Amino acid sequence: MSNLKKALFSGVFYTAIAKYSGIIISLVITAVLSRLLSPDDFGVVAVATVIIAFFNLFTDMGLSPAIIQKKELSTNDLSNIFSFTIWTGILLALFFFFCSWLIGAYYDSDILVILCQLLSINLFFASANIVPNALFYKNKEFKFIAVRTLVIQIAGGSVAIAVALSGGGLYALIVNPILSSILLFVISFKRYPQTIRLTLGLSTIKKIFSYSAYQFFFNIINYFSRNLDKLLIGRYMGMSPLGYYEKSYRLMMLPLQNITQVITPVMHPIFSDYQNDLNQLSTSYEKIIRLLAFIGFPITALLFFTSKELILILFGDQWLLSIPVFEILALSVGIQIILSSSGSIFQAANDTKSMFICGLFSSTLNVAGILTGIFYFQTLEAVAWCICITFTINFFQCYWVMYNVTFKRNMVSFFKQLVSPILATIILAVVLYGTSIFIDHLHIIITLIIKGCLFLLITIAYIQLSREYDIIGKLKNYIKKQ
Repeated sequence: MSNLKKALFSGVFYTAIAKYSGIIISLVITAVLSRLLSPDDFGVVAVATVIIAFFNLFTDMGLSPAIIQKKELSTNDLSNIFSFTIWTGILLALFFFFCSWLIGAYYDSDILVILCQLLSINLFFASANIVPNALFYKNKEFKFIAVRTLVIQIAGGSVAIAVALSGGGLYALIVNPILSSILLFVISFKRYPQTIRLTLGLSTIKKIFSYSAYQFFFNIINYFSRNLDKLLIGRYMGMSPLGYYEKSYRLMMLPLQNITQVITPVMHPIFSDYQNDLNQLSTSYEKIIRLLAFIGFPITALLFFTSKELILILFGDQWLLSIPVFEILALSVGIQIILSSSGSIFQAANDTKSMFICGLFSSTLNVAGILTGIFYFQTLEAVAWCICITFTINFFQCYWVMYNVTFKRNMVSFFKQLVSPILATIILAVVLYGTSIFIDHLHIIITLIIKGCLFLLITIAYIQLSREYDIIGKLKNYIKKQ
């Protein structure tokens, strides 16, 4: 257990350095570009990004998790998989390039054609990088991953801002992903060089197919669950509404990505060592659930009560219509932070089949919610409410399957992990609500500072008083050592 804690701490520590530095970099880049570009620009690029994300599913096909999970893969096997990704990457990039005219015609946008053609470069390098990148995680080189990520974020973001300032328009929004994919491949390939063969390497693909297939199918349905709203809003509501919605959605995803993606990339490589001891796996995971709940639920309350301040300070007055959408989407952050960690556990338990079944249910429900919001209620706020409700239902069904099918144990221990974090969040929400009434007339920067300080004060006080963690005791011990 001590080795597990040490490995988790080391991985999370280095991943956190890169991710939390990335938060600052991302916010600076987004704030600059939001003032230089219009909601229409963000809407067009959002469509291009969502479409290429679909094609990206076919570059991976569940290969990355399979490389991490299967400890017996040889150097020859890795070369075969690498060759497979190179040739499929070329085919997919060419196919996406020629599909650009159809995509542009569907959305009646000429500029979308050019954007898609440029992003086909990203598609190839994303495919070519699968094997080298997976080996970093397989070998638990989290420190190198953190440094690599930070360097690429700074380089890509700096170039994007430079392009925007020089009048590059919406091209500034696609420079970052293209440049980042190229740099990621160059750095990863230099560390883990692979041999390209004139073969698809199907003999090796067959070895991991039973594991990767369910992962691949899960990725496809999860894609539609996560992106259908953007595709349909852009088509039936227009690019400007999509720009407002996308800005709200991305801001909502920021804490989600930069909290769970500090932990989840580390979880699969570490917990895969316990694939034959599900009791140990489930017990260890419940500690992660409790930690994520104490992070996610209070942040939900903070984001809800600071939605106006965050939107106006970060993006400016032109994004005023994003506030109500972000306010609603923020309500789902807590459960999403916990739920996003579930995939790593299904993978580590060798149960990608159950992950696929959960994903199929979730995707069906999410799509139904999105269609209801867009075509029945026909407002962005309705879409946000429908998504929030479906995420909540999916949260419970996912963990029901995990505990009853994968772990084969009672869910009581799961719900126990949520009680104290929910109580802390209720107390925080009551205080923030009361405070908002009295300080609403103040400048938004001042109100944000007040609410942020209250958030920290109440959360830390609750953790200390409830004995969840002895913060004062740890500080005293630290001071004594110094």
